[in-house]
Amino acid sequence: MTALPPLDPVADVLTLTRALVDAPSVSGGEGPLADAVEAALRALGGLEVERVGDAVLGRTDLGRPTRVVLAGHLDTVPIADNVPSRLDEATGRLYGCGTSDMKAGDAVMLRLAGRFGVPGAEPAHDLTFVFYDNEEVEAVKNGLGRVARERRGWLYGDLAILLEPTDGEIEGGCQGTLRAVLEVPGRRAHSARSWLGVNAIHGAAGILATLAAYEAREVDIDGCVYREGLNAVRIEGGVAGNVVPDACTVTVNLRYAPDRDEDAAEAHVREVFADALAAGVTLTVVDNAGGALPGLSEPAAAAFVAAVGRPARAKLGWTDVARFAAFGIPAVNYGPGDPTLAHTREEHVLVDRLQPAEDALVAYLSTPTDQERP
Repeated sequence: MTALPPLDPVADVLTLTRALVDAPSVSGGEGPLADAVEAALRALGGLEVERVGDAVLGRTDLGRPTRVVLAGHLDTVPIADNVPSRLDEATGRLYGCGTSDMKAGDAVMLRLAGRFGVPGAEPAHDLTFVFYDNEEVEAVKNGLGRVARERRGWLYGDLAILLEPTDGEIEGGCQGTLRAVLEVPGRRAHSARSWLGVNAIHGAAGILATLAAYEAREVDIDGCVYREGLNAVRIEGGVAGNVVPDACTVTVNLRYAPDRDEDAAEAHVREVFADALAAGVTLTVVDNAGGALPGLSEPAAAAFVAAVGRPARAKLGWTDVARFAAFGIPAVNYGPGDPTLAHTREEHVLVDRLQPAEDALVAYLSTPTDQERP
Protein backbone atom coordinates (compact mmCIF):
# COMPACT_ATOMS: atom_id res chain seq x y z
CA MET A 1 0.00 0.00 0.00
CA THR A 2 1.23 3.48 -0.85
CA ALA A 3 1.84 6.23 1.69
CA LEU A 4 -1.09 8.47 2.51
CA PRO A 5 -1.13 12.28 2.25
CA PRO A 6 0.10 13.95 5.46
CA LEU A 7 -2.43 14.59 8.21
CA ASP A 8 -2.62 18.13 9.58
CA PRO A 9 -3.70 18.17 13.25
CA VAL A 10 -4.42 21.90 13.08
CA ALA A 11 -6.85 21.54 10.18
CA ASP A 12 -10.51 21.91 11.15
CA VAL A 13 -12.19 18.82 12.56
CA LEU A 14 -14.38 18.21 9.48
CA THR A 15 -11.36 18.30 7.17
CA LEU A 16 -9.50 15.89 9.44
CA THR A 17 -12.47 13.54 9.62
CA ARG A 18 -12.70 13.42 5.82
CA ALA A 19 -8.96 12.80 5.51
CA LEU A 20 -9.17 9.88 7.95
CA VAL A 21 -12.23 8.35 6.27
CA ASP A 22 -10.60 8.68 2.85
CA ALA A 23 -7.68 6.58 4.15
CA PRO A 24 -8.97 2.98 4.03
CA SER A 25 -8.05 1.11 7.22
CA VAL A 26 -10.07 -2.09 7.45
CA SER A 27 -8.90 -4.20 10.39
CA GLY A 28 -5.48 -5.61 9.59
CA GLY A 29 -4.74 -2.91 7.03
CA GLU A 30 -4.19 0.07 9.33
CA GLY A 31 -0.45 0.35 8.61
CA PRO A 32 -0.47 3.34 6.21
CA LEU A 33 -2.91 5.29 8.39
CA ALA A 34 -0.86 4.50 11.50
CA ASP A 35 2.22 5.78 9.62
CA ALA A 36 0.42 9.05 8.85
CA VAL A 37 -0.78 9.47 12.44
CA GLU A 38 2.71 8.75 13.78
CA ALA A 39 4.27 11.32 11.44
CA ALA A 40 1.68 13.93 12.45
CA LEU A 41 2.28 13.41 16.17
CA ARG A 42 6.07 13.48 15.85
CA ALA A 43 5.91 16.73 13.87
CA LEU A 44 4.12 18.51 16.73
CA GLY A 45 7.29 18.61 18.82
CA GLY A 46 5.69 18.44 22.26
CA LEU A 47 4.96 14.73 22.56
CA GLU A 48 6.93 11.62 23.35
CA VAL A 49 5.85 9.24 20.58
CA GLU A 50 6.13 5.48 20.41
CA ARG A 51 4.90 2.85 17.95
CA VAL A 52 3.69 -0.60 19.07
CA GLY A 53 2.80 -2.55 15.95
CA ASP A 54 0.12 -0.44 14.28
CA ALA A 55 -0.76 1.33 17.53
CA VAL A 56 0.60 4.88 17.84
CA LEU A 57 1.17 6.41 21.27
CA GLY A 58 1.91 9.99 22.18
CA ARG A 59 2.11 11.74 25.56
CA THR A 60 3.05 14.96 27.26
CA ASP A 61 5.42 15.13 30.23
CA LEU A 62 4.66 18.46 31.90
CA GLY A 63 4.68 17.32 35.51
CA ARG A 64 0.96 17.80 36.00
CA PRO A 65 -0.53 16.02 39.06
CA THR A 66 -3.13 14.26 36.90
CA ARG A 67 -3.10 12.49 33.54
CA VAL A 68 -5.93 11.91 31.08
CA VAL A 69 -5.71 9.12 28.50
CA LEU A 70 -7.58 9.56 25.22
CA ALA A 71 -7.96 6.49 23.03
CA GLY A 72 -9.50 5.63 19.68
CA HIS A 73 -9.21 2.78 17.20
CA LEU A 74 -8.05 3.41 13.65
CA ASP A 75 -9.66 0.39 12.01
CA THR A 76 -13.07 0.00 10.41
CA VAL A 77 -15.27 -2.87 9.33
CA PRO A 78 -15.03 -3.84 5.62
CA ILE A 79 -15.86 -1.02 3.24
CA ALA A 80 -19.35 -1.15 1.71
CA ASP A 81 -18.87 1.06 -1.36
CA ASN A 82 -18.69 4.03 1.04
CA VAL A 83 -15.12 5.29 0.64
CA PRO A 84 -14.17 8.00 -0.23
CA SER A 85 -16.33 10.15 2.01
CA ARG A 86 -19.26 12.16 0.70
CA LEU A 87 -20.49 15.41 2.25
CA ASP A 88 -24.20 16.19 1.88
CA GLU A 89 -24.27 19.89 2.64
CA ALA A 90 -28.08 20.04 2.50
CA THR A 91 -28.47 17.64 5.42
CA GLY A 92 -25.16 18.34 7.15
CA ARG A 93 -24.11 14.70 6.97
CA LEU A 94 -20.70 13.29 6.16
CA TYR A 95 -21.07 9.76 4.75
CA GLY A 96 -18.39 7.09 4.67
CA CYS A 97 -17.04 3.96 6.27
CA GLY A 98 -15.84 4.80 9.76
CA THR A 99 -17.35 8.29 9.91
CA SER A 100 -19.26 7.38 13.05
CA ASP A 101 -17.22 4.44 14.33
CA MET A 102 -14.90 6.08 14.94
CA LYS A 103 -12.85 8.32 12.69
CA ALA A 104 -14.79 11.39 13.76
CA GLY A 105 -13.55 10.65 17.28
CA ASP A 106 -10.01 10.09 15.99
CA ALA A 107 -10.18 13.48 14.25
CA VAL A 108 -11.13 15.13 17.54
CA MET A 109 -8.17 13.38 19.18
CA LEU A 110 -5.80 14.65 16.52
CA ARG A 111 -7.14 18.17 16.98
CA LEU A 112 -6.50 17.90 20.73
CA ALA A 113 -2.97 16.65 20.05
CA GLY A 114 -2.44 19.59 17.70
CA ARG A 115 -3.57 22.00 20.41
CA PHE A 116 -1.95 20.51 23.51
CA GLY A 117 0.95 18.49 22.08
CA VAL A 118 3.08 21.42 20.95
CA PRO A 119 5.86 23.25 22.83
CA GLY A 120 4.46 25.91 25.14
CA ALA A 121 0.99 24.38 25.43
CA GLU A 122 -0.53 24.49 28.92
CA PRO A 123 -3.12 21.73 29.38
CA ALA A 124 -4.44 21.32 32.91
CA HIS A 125 -3.51 17.62 32.83
CA ASP A 126 -0.75 15.61 31.27
CA LEU A 127 -2.21 13.84 28.24
CA THR A 128 -1.74 10.49 26.58
CA PHE A 129 -3.06 9.76 23.09
CA VAL A 130 -3.55 6.15 21.99
CA PHE A 131 -4.51 5.40 18.37
CA TYR A 132 -4.80 1.63 18.03
CA ASP A 133 -5.58 -1.10 15.54
CA ASN A 134 -7.80 -4.18 15.22
CA GLU A 135 -10.65 -3.21 17.53
CA GLU A 136 -13.32 -4.49 15.14
CA VAL A 137 -12.06 -8.09 15.11
CA GLU A 138 -11.34 -10.85 17.62
CA ALA A 139 -9.95 -9.70 20.96
CA VAL A 140 -6.64 -11.53 20.57
CA LYS A 141 -5.68 -9.07 17.79
CA ASN A 142 -6.81 -5.92 19.59
CA GLY A 143 -4.09 -3.27 19.49
CA LEU A 144 -5.04 -1.79 22.85
CA GLY A 145 -4.64 -5.23 24.36
CA ARG A 146 -1.18 -5.44 22.80
CA VAL A 147 -0.28 -2.05 24.28
CA ALA A 148 -1.55 -3.27 27.66
CA ARG A 149 0.74 -6.29 27.44
CA GLU A 150 3.84 -4.56 26.08
CA ARG A 151 3.60 -0.92 27.25
CA ARG A 152 1.16 -0.99 30.13
CA GLY A 153 2.61 2.14 31.71
CA TRP A 154 1.37 4.15 28.74
CA LEU A 155 -2.23 3.41 29.70
CA TYR A 156 -2.11 4.63 33.28
CA GLY A 157 -3.94 7.83 34.17
CA ASP A 158 -6.58 9.39 36.38
CA LEU A 159 -9.24 9.12 33.68
CA ALA A 160 -9.51 7.40 30.30
CA ILE A 161 -11.80 8.73 27.58
CA LEU A 162 -12.56 6.50 24.61
CA LEU A 163 -13.91 8.49 21.71
CA GLU A 164 -16.32 5.74 20.70
CA PRO A 165 -19.55 6.92 19.05
CA THR A 166 -21.99 8.15 21.71
CA ASP A 167 -23.82 10.88 19.76
CA GLY A 168 -22.18 13.52 21.92
CA GLU A 169 -23.33 12.05 25.23
CA ILE A 170 -21.16 10.63 27.99
CA GLU A 171 -21.66 6.89 28.35
CA GLY A 172 -20.21 5.55 31.57
CA GLY A 173 -18.48 2.21 31.85
CA CYS A 174 -19.78 -0.66 29.75
CA GLN A 175 -21.68 -3.91 30.00
CA GLY A 176 -20.06 -7.30 30.20
CA THR A 177 -20.85 -9.91 27.57
CA LEU A 178 -21.02 -13.70 27.88
CA ARG A 179 -21.74 -16.27 25.19
CA ALA A 180 -22.56 -19.86 26.06
CA VAL A 181 -23.58 -22.89 24.05
CA LEU A 182 -26.32 -25.14 25.41
CA GLU A 183 -26.18 -28.60 23.87
CA VAL A 184 -29.36 -30.67 23.99
CA PRO A 185 -28.87 -34.46 23.67
CA GLY A 186 -31.20 -36.78 21.75
CA ARG A 187 -31.29 -40.15 20.04
CA ARG A 188 -31.26 -40.47 16.27
CA ALA A 189 -34.01 -42.41 14.52
CA HIS A 190 -35.82 -42.66 11.18
CA SER A 191 -38.56 -40.04 11.09
CA ALA A 192 -41.03 -42.73 9.99
CA ARG A 193 -40.40 -44.40 13.36
CA SER A 194 -39.83 -41.28 15.41
CA TRP A 195 -41.02 -42.92 18.63
CA LEU A 196 -37.80 -44.89 18.62
CA GLY A 197 -35.72 -41.74 18.94
CA VAL A 198 -35.49 -38.59 21.05
CA ASN A 199 -35.78 -35.37 19.10
CA ALA A 200 -33.08 -32.99 20.33
CA ILE A 201 -34.66 -30.00 18.57
CA HIS A 202 -37.89 -30.59 20.47
CA GLY A 203 -35.80 -30.82 23.61
CA ALA A 204 -34.70 -27.22 23.13
CA ALA A 205 -38.26 -26.01 23.71
CA GLY A 206 -37.69 -25.61 27.45
CA ILE A 207 -34.60 -23.48 26.84
CA LEU A 208 -36.48 -21.20 24.46
CA ALA A 209 -39.40 -20.90 26.89
CA THR A 210 -36.99 -19.93 29.65
CA LEU A 211 -35.49 -17.25 27.45
CA ALA A 212 -38.90 -15.90 26.43
CA ALA A 213 -39.90 -15.59 30.09
CA TYR A 214 -36.61 -14.07 31.25
CA GLU A 215 -37.01 -10.79 33.09
CA ALA A 216 -34.03 -8.51 32.53
CA ARG A 217 -32.49 -6.85 35.56
CA GLU A 218 -31.95 -3.08 35.64
CA VAL A 219 -29.10 -1.72 37.75
CA ASP A 220 -28.44 1.92 38.62
CA ILE A 221 -24.73 2.66 39.16
CA ASP A 222 -23.61 6.28 39.56
CA GLY A 223 -26.88 7.37 37.94
CA CYS A 224 -26.28 5.14 34.89
CA VAL A 225 -28.99 2.52 34.36
CA TYR A 226 -27.72 -0.72 32.84
CA ARG A 227 -30.42 -3.02 31.45
CA GLU A 228 -29.33 -6.61 31.17
CA GLY A 229 -30.48 -9.03 28.50
CA LEU A 230 -30.31 -12.77 27.86
CA ASN A 231 -31.10 -13.89 24.34
CA ALA A 232 -30.71 -16.79 21.97
CA VAL A 233 -28.47 -15.68 19.11
CA ARG A 234 -28.09 -18.97 17.24
CA ILE A 235 -29.77 -22.36 17.09
CA GLU A 236 -28.40 -25.34 15.17
CA GLY A 237 -29.67 -28.86 14.70
CA GLY A 238 -30.89 -31.38 12.17
CA VAL A 239 -29.36 -34.19 10.18
CA ALA A 240 -31.57 -34.81 7.14
CA GLY A 241 -35.16 -34.49 6.07
CA ASN A 242 -35.99 -38.03 7.24
CA VAL A 243 -33.95 -38.23 10.45
CA VAL A 244 -34.92 -37.43 14.03
CA PRO A 245 -31.93 -35.34 15.19
CA ASP A 246 -29.79 -36.47 18.07
CA ALA A 247 -28.23 -33.07 18.81
CA CYS A 248 -29.29 -29.44 18.96
CA THR A 249 -27.35 -26.44 20.21
CA VAL A 250 -28.63 -23.05 21.34
CA THR A 251 -26.12 -20.22 21.68
CA VAL A 252 -27.14 -17.56 24.18
CA ASN A 253 -25.70 -14.12 24.88
CA LEU A 254 -25.93 -12.42 28.27
CA ARG A 255 -25.25 -8.68 28.40
CA TYR A 256 -24.68 -7.98 32.07
CA ALA A 257 -24.31 -4.94 34.27
CA PRO A 258 -20.79 -4.13 35.49
CA ASP A 259 -21.67 -4.90 39.10
CA ARG A 260 -21.32 -8.58 38.10
CA ASP A 261 -17.91 -10.03 37.37
CA GLU A 262 -17.27 -12.85 34.90
CA ASP A 263 -17.76 -15.62 37.47
CA ALA A 264 -21.03 -14.11 38.71
CA ALA A 265 -22.30 -13.80 35.14
CA GLU A 266 -21.60 -17.47 34.42
CA ALA A 267 -23.20 -18.51 37.70
CA HIS A 268 -26.30 -16.50 36.78
CA VAL A 269 -26.64 -18.20 33.40
CA ARG A 270 -26.25 -21.63 34.97
CA GLU A 271 -28.91 -20.74 37.52
CA VAL A 272 -31.32 -19.57 34.79
CA PHE A 273 -30.96 -22.89 32.96
CA ALA A 274 -30.77 -25.08 36.08
CA ASP A 275 -33.76 -27.22 35.07
CA ALA A 276 -32.34 -27.84 31.59
CA LEU A 277 -28.93 -28.75 33.02
CA ALA A 278 -30.55 -31.15 35.47
CA ALA A 279 -32.31 -32.79 32.51
CA GLY A 280 -29.02 -33.50 30.73
CA VAL A 281 -28.30 -30.33 28.77
CA THR A 282 -24.66 -29.25 28.87
CA LEU A 283 -23.54 -25.61 29.00
CA THR A 284 -20.17 -24.39 27.72
CA VAL A 285 -19.05 -20.78 28.05
CA VAL A 286 -17.21 -19.80 24.86
CA ASP A 287 -16.64 -16.08 25.55
CA ASN A 288 -16.86 -13.94 28.68
CA ALA A 289 -15.60 -10.35 28.89
CA GLY A 290 -16.34 -8.37 32.02
CA GLY A 291 -17.74 -4.86 31.94
CA ALA A 292 -16.53 -1.63 33.50
CA LEU A 293 -17.98 0.45 36.30
CA PRO A 294 -18.68 4.07 35.32
CA GLY A 295 -16.47 5.50 38.08
CA LEU A 296 -18.20 8.85 37.80
CA SER A 297 -17.65 9.68 41.46
CA GLU A 298 -13.91 10.00 40.81
CA PRO A 299 -12.91 13.71 40.70
CA ALA A 300 -11.52 13.58 37.16
CA ALA A 301 -14.64 11.87 35.82
CA ALA A 302 -17.00 14.19 37.69
CA ALA A 303 -15.15 17.19 36.28
CA PHE A 304 -15.52 15.81 32.76
CA VAL A 305 -19.27 15.33 33.21
CA ALA A 306 -19.47 18.93 34.41
CA ALA A 307 -17.51 20.15 31.38
CA VAL A 308 -19.87 18.41 28.95
CA GLY A 309 -22.82 19.82 30.86
CA ARG A 310 -25.15 16.82 30.61
CA PRO A 311 -25.61 13.77 32.83
CA ALA A 312 -23.93 10.52 31.87
CA ARG A 313 -25.85 7.46 30.75
CA ALA A 314 -24.94 3.79 30.71
CA LYS A 315 -22.99 2.25 27.82
CA LEU A 316 -25.21 -0.56 26.59
CA GLY A 317 -22.50 -2.64 24.99
CA TRP A 318 -18.89 -3.70 25.55
CA THR A 319 -16.02 -1.35 24.73
CA ASP A 320 -12.34 -1.11 25.58
CA VAL A 321 -13.12 0.99 28.63
CA ALA A 322 -13.17 -2.42 30.31
CA ARG A 323 -9.40 -2.69 29.79
CA PHE A 324 -8.84 0.54 31.70
CA ALA A 325 -11.28 -0.48 34.42
CA ALA A 326 -9.24 -3.66 34.91
CA PHE A 327 -6.31 -1.38 35.87
CA GLY A 328 -8.50 0.56 38.30
CA ILE A 329 -8.73 3.60 36.00
CA PRO A 330 -12.14 5.32 35.65
CA ALA A 331 -13.10 5.31 31.97
CA VAL A 332 -15.93 6.78 29.91
CA ASN A 333 -17.06 6.71 26.30
CA TYR A 334 -17.55 10.06 24.58
CA GLY A 335 -17.53 10.81 20.88
CA PRO A 336 -19.42 12.65 18.13
CA GLY A 337 -20.53 9.58 16.16
CA ASP A 338 -23.93 7.90 16.35
CA PRO A 339 -23.60 4.29 17.58
CA THR A 340 -26.79 3.22 15.77
CA LEU A 341 -25.09 3.96 12.44
CA ALA A 342 -21.92 1.99 13.12
CA HIS A 343 -21.10 -0.72 10.56
CA THR A 344 -23.97 0.23 8.24
CA ARG A 345 -23.74 0.95 4.54
CA GLU A 346 -25.29 4.37 5.18
CA GLU A 347 -22.89 5.21 8.03
CA HIS A 348 -22.49 8.95 8.53
CA VAL A 349 -21.75 11.58 11.14
CA LEU A 350 -23.63 14.82 11.63
CA VAL A 351 -21.22 17.67 10.97
CA ASP A 352 -22.74 19.76 13.74
CA ARG A 353 -21.72 17.11 16.30
CA LEU A 354 -18.00 17.46 15.56
CA GLN A 355 -17.07 20.87 16.93
CA PRO A 356 -19.13 20.60 20.15
CA ALA A 357 -17.33 17.35 21.02
CA GLU A 358 -13.96 19.01 20.48
CA ASP A 359 -15.01 22.11 22.43
CA ALA A 360 -16.18 20.10 25.43
CA LEU A 361 -12.90 18.21 25.59
CA VAL A 362 -10.85 21.39 25.19
CA ALA A 363 -12.78 22.97 28.06
CA TYR A 364 -12.20 19.95 30.28
CA LEU A 365 -8.53 19.53 29.43
CA SER A 366 -7.92 23.26 29.99
CA THR A 367 -9.54 23.44 33.44
CA PRO A 368 -7.77 22.19 36.56
CA THR A 369 -9.65 19.80 38.83
CA ASP A 370 -9.82 20.50 42.57
CA GLN A 371 -6.65 18.51 43.20
CA GLU A 372 -4.75 20.73 40.75
CA ARG A 373 -5.92 24.11 41.99
CA PRO A 374 -3.40 26.14 44.02
